[in-house]
Amino acid sequence: MASKAAVAAVDFTRIYTTLGLGKETVAALQAFRKRHAEAQRLQQQYASESTTVDIAHYRSVLRNQNVVDEAEKLLNGFKPVTYDVDAHVKAIEAFEAKAVTSAQEMEQKIDVEIKQLQATLANIEEARPFEDLTVYDVGDAHPRLVQVMETMMKKGKFTVPGYTEKFGDLNVL
Repeated sequence: MASKAAVAAVDFTRIYTTLGLGKETVAALQAFRKRHAEAQRLQQQYASESTTVDIAHYRSVLRNQNVVDEAEKLLNGFKPVTYDVDAHVKAIEAFEAKAVTSAQEMEQKIDVEIKQLQATLANIEEARPFEDLTVYDVGDAHPRLVQVMETMMKKGKFTVPGYTEKFGDLNVL
């Protein structure tokens, strides 16, 4: 019963989205969950049904006792048939192997992403405050800005295109 409560408490849609599972993996998991739910429903349905046959009731109801004797003989002689489930087991093992491979690939992708995020976080934590930055630091970080500014200085152009349209003219005169 504890496993049923645990399964009911799991939010699979949240798991699908937060783990970033591929469409193929999500579809396979959803199909498996559907088959599992259907199998559980059928098992509960058949487990609740009676499995005994009341031969005495049929003897009292039916006139043809030969039919009842034949049915009793067949019922007593019934032996369950064993099925070879190797094909099903192999299919399950293949699905399991595919799922494990997919999970390992996803784990590697997540590990790489975590390392990148940790490096980014370390970079952010080690960065200097904005107030401490100088014009030279910005120029070193983005050399293209230095080139643009030098070109503007050579041409004698000291306004940024689009600035006045966006922020207005701040000249008092």
